[in-house]
This record gives sequence, structure tokens and C-alpha cells, in this order.
Amino acid sequence: MTGVEAARIDRLAVTRERFAPLFASIAERALAHERDDTRPHDEVAALAAAGFGALRVPVELGGGGLDTAEFFDLLVDLAAADSNQPQIWRNHIAFVEDRLAGGTDRDRDWVRRIADGTVIGGAWSETGTASMLGETRLERVDGRLVLNGAKYYSTGSIYADHVGVLALADDGVPVIAFVPARAQGVELVDDWDGFGQRATGSGTTRLHEVVVADGDVFTFEDRFVSQEAIYQLVLLAALAGIARAVRDEAVAGVLARARAYPHGLAEQPRADAQVQQVVGRIAAYAGSAEVSVARGARAIDGVHDAVVSGGDVEQQARRAAVAVYEAQITVADAALQAATLVFDALGSSGVRREAALDRHWRNARTLTSHNPRIYKERVIGDVLLNGADPLGIFAAATATATATTTATATAAAEPEASIPTGASEQAGVGA
Repeated sequence: MTGVEAARIDRLAVTRERFAPLFASIAERALAHERDDTRPHDEVAALAAAGFGALRVPVELGGGGLDTAEFFDLLVDLAAADSNQPQIWRNHIAFVEDRLAGGTDRDRDWVRRIADGTVIGGAWSETGTASMLGETRLERVDGRLVLNGAKYYSTGSIYADHVGVLALADDGVPVIAFVPARAQGVELVDDWDGFGQRATGSGTTRLHEVVVADGDVFTFEDRFVSQEAIYQLVLLAALAGIARAVRDEAVAGVLARARAYPHGLAEQPRADAQVQQVVGRIAAYAGSAEVSVARGARAIDGVHDAVVSGGDVEQQARRAAVAVYEAQITVADAALQAATLVFDALGSSGVRREAALDRHWRNARTLTSHNPRIYKERVIGDVLLNGADPLGIFAAATATATATTTATATAAAEPEASIPTGASEQAGVGA
């Protein structure tokens, strides 16, 4: 073991030990939130106060100093406690990566805010339009930048201090404007009605004449090259956490069973070879999901290493994208299979409402639906067979949309025209 590897293990172990009591508390309350349809505001605030949002920030800047792989190991721990939590933090996590990849004074200022506990939410996607960019506009009125529009799938924003809003500027260029979550004209509505991931706050954001500071507007391209992979890996960490939680609850449930089926293979379910087989398969799914997430995270660390060393960043980013897309397929299957098999190990006692074991499948199915895996299967095949660029699957659509918008921006008769693109909802980025 190298000195770097030993230091990594120690750093992650110390961080895990520090957050373990908080994660345990989150796990204890997650089931109540699920049953009562309440929201974990206190838990998000506690995570922020404990520095969770700054774990990727360098120690010298007030953060935890974790690399990507270390952070995602911890994110799976959090997901096993409550799968809603990683998704709540999803926009925040991606924003931190963007600012760390920057280097400007403005980036450093935001990093300092993150280190001080600021939480970032997002509002990117819109409904009723084929365009990823939508119809939200950032315009200069009487010398001030003003934001108007409506967004959906605004994950995490009800818990956030600032919200990043995807909009079109006067010149038709897509931008991300950051506004205080409680600013005048910002309305955050917790109206997400999905059957899973209910506590993520993925509802509507309405923006009416919201004033935006010039310094809080970033161009859409001003992002970490592997930002999209980060967005997807967060969802995969949530799925891996679900699989682990299913494993743990399957074990606890079997151990608590005293009665076996008359045609079972043993007097106690724990001694029944077929029940053991089911639990073993669930454990294998959970383990494979975590390994796949870890592999994707290490690939993203490779991108950071290339940035520092002056290596081929684009090539490393392509490798990271493929690793994450491959994980998207396997992790989704693992979580969904585990969440179904658990009932084979527990019998009728597993379907009691009090146990709420159905939440695992509902949450896994909801997470998987944010970014349909069938498209990633095709992308990977296209990369392997035709040398397609995995980094270009959204960029091309964005470029087309920008060109179309620029060409029609002066057409006063069509101020509300939507922008056709090939990418819907940034592949679930806003969700």
C-alpha cells in the first residue's frame, strides 16, 4: 500500500466516523418522513452545519479535502440512511465541482461561501416544451438583470440558500443565474408528486421580476468538463445506498422471523438454504452497485489529476463518462432487483405498511426514471462501435438550441418560442 493510499483510507475513515452519528439520526427519521410525508429540513441543516457540503473543498480553504472517490463512498453511506439526501444535494455537489475546476476570484468567493455552509439548489428543467433550455429569460431592464420564468424538478431548492436557474440571456446564450432562495419574486413550491423520492423537494420554482447580480451569472459552458457525469453519479450513489439498505433490512427481517413456511427447508428462516440464497443475491447486488459507483468516481478523479498534471483532460473525461454510463446500467438493475427480491426473503410480513419496504423499489424506480438507461446503453454501444464522443451527447443539442435562439431572438412576434433540442431536461440534471 502506498503512502497516498494509506492517507486516503485514514482520511475517509476519520470522516466516516465523524458523520456516522448524524447519518444514523437521519436513518432513524427517514422512515417517519416517508410515512408522514414530511420533509427533512432539520437534517439538511444539520448536514450543512457539519460541513457536508464542503467535503470536496480543500482543507486550506476550510473544507474536508476529500477526493471524488472518497466523497462518493461517503455519499453512498448517506444514501443508505436516506436515499432522498444525495438527490437533495445533487445540484450543490455539481456546483462545487464547477467552482473547484474554475480558478477565478469569483470561483474562490463561491468556494468560501460553500466552506461557510451555503447550500445550493437548482432549477433547470421545464415542462411543456421540447427544449432543455426552456423559456425562462434573463433580461436587462433599466440597467438591472431581471429573471422571469417557471421551472420544474427544482431538486433541493426548498432546502437551499441559493438557487441556480438555467435561463436564456438577451443574446440567446444559455446562462445559469444564481439567486437567493428567499429573494423577492422567487416562489418555491413543494409540489413534486412522484411516488418515490418524495422528500427531494423536486417541485416548481416560479420567478417573477427577480433581480440578479451581474456577478452571479455564469455561462452554461462555465462548468467542470465532467459535470454531467457528476450529476449522474450522484443518482447512482443514491441507488447503491438503496441496495445496501435493502440488504441490511433483509438481514434484519429474516433474523426477526420465527415462523417458517410448512414446505420450507428448515425450521427457522435464517437456516433455510433458499432464504439464504435470496439474501446472498441481494448482498451481491448491493456490493456490485457500490463497486460500480466507486469505479466511476475514481475515473472522475482521473480527470482532476489530468487537469493538475497537464494531461489529456478531454480523453480522461471521455473515459469517466463511459465508466459512469456503464455504472448507470448496472447499478439501476442492481437496486431494482434487490428491492424486489427482498420480499422473497421475508414473506407476507415484509409487506406490512409499518416496514415500508416498498419505498426502496419506488425510490429506485424514480431515480432510474430521471435519466432512462436505455439511452446510455445506446451511447456506450455507439462509442465502442463507432468511436462516438460520449461528451458530445448533450453539447450538440445545446449548441443547436443556442444557434436557433440567436437567429430568432430579434423576432418580436415570437418572444415565447420554445427552442427545439435533442436533449430533454438535461438528462435529468434538474431532477
